[in-house]
Amino acid sequence: MGTIAAEAGVGVGTLYRHFPTRADLLSHLTHHSFEQVLANARSAERDAATPADSLRLFIEAAISQRNELILPLHGGPPITSTATVAVRHEVHQVVQRIIDRGIADATLRPGINSHDIVIFGAMLAQPRLADPAWDATCRRLLTTYLRGLRPGP
Repeated sequence: MGTIAAEAGVGVGTLYRHFPTRADLLSHLTHHSFEQVLANARSAERDAATPADSLRLFIEAAISQRNELILPLHGGPPITSTATVAVRHEVHQVVQRIIDRGIADATLRPGINSHDIVIFGAMLAQPRLADPAWDATCRRLLTTYLRGLRPGP
């Protein structure tokens, strides 16, 4: 907690007043991360022209925010908060709406689910040191993955 307080530019006492335990701090950061992922999903759903573009925007946001997100699929703590479980559920609902729209307009093949997209996005968005070559690799893998979600010939 001392290191975290120093990095945040606050005293340890201030940190402990807001977060009595390390678990409380991690729970807060996890909830905040899920809120960010939900904002990304909503933005992708709203701003993209096609369902595949929505999925691309959603995963690209996670890639670009990889070092800011504290999530269970990134090695973060398991979710213990009911509120955080609800936000995670909402993320899956938004992503599933995007998928369902793509299946309905025949731009995505049937059988895809939100879990598939979230897991793949989490794999590409693992926290790591900044590396432009790795970011380019992630985006190339994302393009290949999204092509595989299209219906066959």
